[in-house]
Amino acid sequence: MSDTPPDRLSVNPKSPHFDEPTLMRGIGIRFKGVQRRDVEEYSISEGWIKVQVGKKMDRKGNPLTLTLNGPVEAWFESPAVDAEGAEHDAAKGEDEAATPDAE
Repeated sequence: MSDTPPDRLSVNPKSPHFDEPTLMRGIGIRFKGVQRRDVEEYSISEGWIKVQVGKKMDRKGNPLTLTLNGPVEAWFESPAVDAEGAEHDAAKGEDEAATPDAE
């Protein structure tokens, strides 16, 4: 897995931008300098997020969303896990992760 989140991601399983493994890893979103936890969908390159409007639903039962424009930053909240189950953190170098701390 890459340490860069996708350019566009949605939490709606019906969306073509839905990616469950990426969502399970956890995505953090900062919009206009403020961390948001209520984002339904985002696009970094187009500079927008979609947030739910209260508890209102449309006629098909989907939550009503409002599109907000501005600078969007995204990051993973947990490190990548490879096929063997070992975690990889981008902040650590390979040499640092391979050698234990000597005391």
